[in-house]
Amino acid sequence: MTSETPTNTKTLNVTWLGEQRYLGVSASGHQLLIDNSDTRIGVSPMEALLGALATCTAYDVVEVMKKRRTPLASYRIEVEGERSDTAPKRYTRITVRHIAGGEGVTAEALDRAAHLSHEKYCSVAASLNSEIVVETRVEEG
Repeated sequence: MTSETPTNTKTLNVTWLGEQRYLGVSASGHQLLIDNSDTRIGVSPMEALLGALATCTAYDVVEVMKKRRTPLASYRIEVEGERSDTAPKRYTRITVRHIAGGEGVTAEALDRAAHLSHEKYCSVAASLNSEIVVETRVEEG
């Protein structure tokens, strides 16, 4: 038996840096600073979760639009999470707003790509607790 990590497994090694600050390092050596200390220099864990969802769906949307021969010229995602007032203060609703533009890009095509990502391709969305309502919105911009 080998000690290799299976290709369908992702790892992140997290090291405590003091206070509530942590450095995550992926198997490829990329770093992510997670910071919930009083003087933040990184994103909080809950902000990182929003970022993971946004970038996962962004990857899919960019690829879908490119395959449909309407590549995006501009694109950003605004993601907002509403949290419960009681511990563990989980997200109860997440709104993902896609704002994109480009030649031939329509709100309808962007909406189809965003929903296809959320419902079929985005592994982060699929991994989130099914009790979370994830709402997808699109805007031309």
